[in-house]
Order: sequence, then C-alpha cells, then structure tokens
Amino acid sequence: MRRIAIIIIAVAGGLCAAAAQDAQPQNPMAPSDPVSALVGGTWEFSNADHDRICKFNFRADTVPGGYKLDIDRNCPNLFPPTKTITAWSVDKYGSLRLLDSRGNAIIELSEVESGIYDGFDPQQGRYVMQSATAAPVRSADDLVGEWAIARGTGQPICALTLDHASAGGDNYVLKVKPGCDAQVVRFGPVSWRISDGELVVSSSRGQTWRFEENDANTWQRVPETADPFLLVRQ
Repeated sequence: MRRIAIIIIAVAGGLCAAAAQDAQPQNPMAPSDPVSALVGGTWEFSNADHDRICKFNFRADTVPGGYKLDIDRNCPNLFPPTKTITAWSVDKYGSLRLLDSRGNAIIELSEVESGIYDGFDPQQGRYVMQSATAAPVRSADDLVGEWAIARGTGQPICALTLDHASAGGDNYVLKVKPGCDAQVVRFGPVSWRISDGELVVSSSRGQTWRFEENDANTWQRVPETADPFLLVRQ
C-alpha cells in the first residue's frame, strides 16, 4: 500500500507541474519569434541591382489576415505589385508573406541569412529586403556630379552640381545654375553632405533640405509632402 501511495503522489506531482507550466503566459512576440524580429526599425526593399529602393515598416498591430505594414508612398511607382499590399505575416515555414486586404500573398520572401530576405517575381525579377541599418550606405563620391531639383511630376525646376570640393567640415560645395525656380533661389543652397544615409543640402543661413534615397538616381525630400521635391541625377 505504501508503494502505491508513493506512485500516486509522484504522478499527481507531475501533473501539477505540467499544469503550472501550461498556465504560464506565453509571449507571442518573444525575441526568437520571426515576427518580433521584423517589428521595429526600417527595412529596405530593393531589386537585385539595388537601383530601385523603397522602405517598409513592419507593425505589430493586427489587421485582417496578419499585421499592419507601412510602405513608402513612392514604392508602387518603383515596384507596382506593392500597390495593393496592406499587411504581412510569417507562415509556419518562416517565409515572409506580404498580403493584400483580402489576405492574398502578393510577394513572398525567404530569409537567406540573418536579417536578409530574398524573393522572386517572374515580371519584376529578384527582390531583396534587409534592415536599413545593414543596407549599403552611399558615400559622397557616389553622388558627385550633375543633378536637378524636380517636383513630384518630374518637371525639373533647377539644375545644380554636387561638387567634390570641400565647403568646410563634412560639407561639399554645391553650385546652382542660372534659371532656378524662385523657391529654390529663396532657399539659396550652397553646400551638401551625407548624414545618416540622407543627402543634406544647406543654405548660407544654415537652413537645410534633407533627401532620402528612392533609387540610385533619385532622392526625395523628407518629410514627404503633397508636393514633393526630388533630386534627380542628370
């Protein structure tokens, strides 16, 4: 009888321990969860040549079919399939699925190494997505040359040169050509530099216009406005 009592106590103890473990709250966004690895920070979405680039921000807010995804307004111009993407999810195999409002996967990406995702579309070719902090950073040498300031319609309103001559500190000389739009003339750009991945244009009064890369030949002024300004390589 004593032996049976010991067995009963042992079994009961095991069941209690299992129940206590099941009762512990589970964190669906634990650090090892592939979902949590995407949330927070900016991700860079590009083609294989890295000459078409836009930005994604993955949110933890739930929406029909998955989680909320914020996409650059200019992204559909560079990658038409992204026009209908509103959400994202990670399937049981770890693949990243970018979804439309009906939950259909428009783009699917697989993690090929830590923080880098890869996908393919028969019409668009290869896609690459990586953390913006790990993405290649443009140097000043990449940007020296002839550029134009244009409105969102693509109509140039000012021609200028990003020169390699020093304007003091981290700044380089910017030369404005005659015939510029009055708004650019009032601003009066005289120098430029690269700062935290942005192209910063400065006036003689210390005012700045900041531009973020859309692709290798186009930078868009940030923050975005209804009437955006672009820097377009000539």
